[in-house]
Amino acid sequence: MTTFEQLLKLPGVMAAFEFRGSGELLDYQIVDPDGSLDKSVLDLLAHVCSANLSIATMQARGWETITDMKGYYPIKQFTLVGFDWSVVVSGLRREAEKHAGATALSPFMGVVMANESADYEAAFKLLEA
Repeated sequence: MTTFEQLLKLPGVMAAFEFRGSGELLDYQIVDPDGSLDKSVLDLLAHVCSANLSIATMQARGWETITDMKGYYPIKQFTLVGFDWSVVVSGLRREAEKHAGATALSPFMGVVMANESADYEAAFKLLEA
């Protein structure tokens, strides 16, 4: 299972965080040298990520239903790209737990990265681990 310590070693990482599907921030670590991130920003970001996951899920399910094309649902990971930094979020652990019949699901995990030095592929691979 991926840990905050592993995520914080990625190039350009400013923070790692976990949140519920409802958007509630559960845990976080910040290594932002310029101080642009704090708990309140991560709390808002967790809610933004939760909302985006809900919208993307609705769109993916709708697209599969209307077109009979498969592979869009469930949404397992996504990237929210900003001007200076971006967020990579994963729910792969949750999806595996759902398929295993778990009643209590792990939280979503995300990482905030500075765009100029971000390694998105490395972040996705680590979040998949």
